[in-house]
Amino acid sequence: MRLPHTLSPLLAAWCCLTFLTGLRGADWPRWCGHSDGNMVCGETGLPASFEPGHKDPKGSSISMETTENVKWVAKLGSNAFGNPTVADGRVYVGTDDLTVSEDPRFSRSKGGLLKCFDEETGNLLWQLATPVRKKGMHPEIHFGHQHLGVCSSPTVENDRVFIVGSAGDILCLDVKGQANGNDGLYQDEGRYMAGEDADPIELGPADGDIVWRYDPLDELGVCPHDAASCSILICGDFLYLGTSNGIDGPHEKILAPKAPAIIVLNKHTGRLVAREEIGLSSRLYHAQWSSPSMGKVGGRTLIFFGGGDGKCYAFAALTEEPKETMPLELVWSFDCLPDSYKYRDGKLIPYYEGDKRKGWSTNKNDGKFVGPSQIIATPVFYKDRIYVPIGQDPAHGRGKGLLHCIGATQTGDVTKSAGIWSYDGLDRSMSTVTITDGLVYAADVAGRLHCLDAETGEVQWVHDMKAETWGGALVADGKLFLGNKKEFVVLAAGREPKVLSEIRLGSPAYSTPIAANGVLYVASQKYLWAVKK
Repeated sequence: MRLPHTLSPLLAAWCCLTFLTGLRGADWPRWCGHSDGNMVCGETGLPASFEPGHKDPKGSSISMETTENVKWVAKLGSNAFGNPTVADGRVYVGTDDLTVSEDPRFSRSKGGLLKCFDEETGNLLWQLATPVRKKGMHPEIHFGHQHLGVCSSPTVENDRVFIVGSAGDILCLDVKGQANGNDGLYQDEGRYMAGEDADPIELGPADGDIVWRYDPLDELGVCPHDAASCSILICGDFLYLGTSNGIDGPHEKILAPKAPAIIVLNKHTGRLVAREEIGLSSRLYHAQWSSPSMGKVGGRTLIFFGGGDGKCYAFAALTEEPKETMPLELVWSFDCLPDSYKYRDGKLIPYYEGDKRKGWSTNKNDGKFVGPSQIIATPVFYKDRIYVPIGQDPAHGRGKGLLHCIGATQTGDVTKSAGIWSYDGLDRSMSTVTITDGLVYAADVAGRLHCLDAETGEVQWVHDMKAETWGGALVADGKLFLGNKKEFVVLAAGREPKVLSEIRLGSPAYSTPIAANGVLYVASQKYLWAVKK
């Protein structure tokens, strides 16, 4: 059909306006921003540097007059590990409850905290305290790092926020908190936030609102190790997540070898609908800490997991809800540990020989130790391939790493057939890689950022930040944004290395930065900066 002559210019103008509006920015509602795990966004005009400012001598906040290219700054607790997320005018970030513990309503030991800020002003809208869990059902459970707070990056969809709490439970929250009343069947937020041994607190509009709660520890016998770290993936009506199931305190045995390492919940009700039953927990080296990603392969949606046993897995996504809890369908697995990382002189290499803290360890912390690792990073799905590194708890020190590029189209055990290339020039890594313009950017725990050709694995450059690095790099506006233990670094993206700025934040930046709606969000352990020219 031909358009009327007078309508064509109007339609053209509307199309142009729509296109330009689409370029202005977008929300960042989940871990990695996208379900494929790739931390790339189309934001433009982001500053290559900013001045974080100085602490106000009269309090703990930052004096805004001492900042530059900063829209607002929000005080966190003393820890922040997951990246912030942004949706519908709100900014969410997990931390610990160092600040809320000063609230006279609370009389408990330090746990976790989810904060929700106004996107425009940085004002606190509401917060939810997640209490410390006692050992309870298993005296040997090693869950002593709950003080790290909410490590899970909040996942936001419509009027709901989903997190894994610092105590390992899964929470569905109302995005408006208690400001619009206590919604949902869950009505016991006052007792939940107060903790096990305290009287329930009186709720106010600035408190969080739990819609439903599911507890894998009580329901499935899961025994997390150190901390609960997984961020939640939404696929259709379902939530996919790892359980952080792991070993005991002395690092000698798996406490719950039959508990699932991966579970699936109905996002509306919290009902358990599926779990892995491939024996993954019985093979864990340390814990199941990776977060899932997903992608469509051959018309079928697959869920990708990095296993605590060093294998990368693809499961079939559910297409409908089963009447009874069902096992997840395994589509393929790829062992990311070659024999040379498992055996020495024909004998298995003990996993904890690679822990520099052990008196009997042969690891000299120089990056040369070769031994088994698990997968902590999120597998990134890109052009029918998976990119994923191996690594260990950074407290174990340096060691030989390995980054794999895996074809995602096969089925079964694809270890011998699906490997496209591997790169062993990096240390162990817990950082999720980033892929754009034919390049892979991968950080290792020693603080080196590696730029590789995505097709061949050929090294383009390596930049040594000389500081321990946990998070991955965000690519936006032709720049790479990456934090480490010492500073926040901005580099130019591309096949030639170029450092644009190195910024001291006053405390480590272990989380991954994000960009949303024209603003860069950078979290240190103590503050969250909204950075804008």
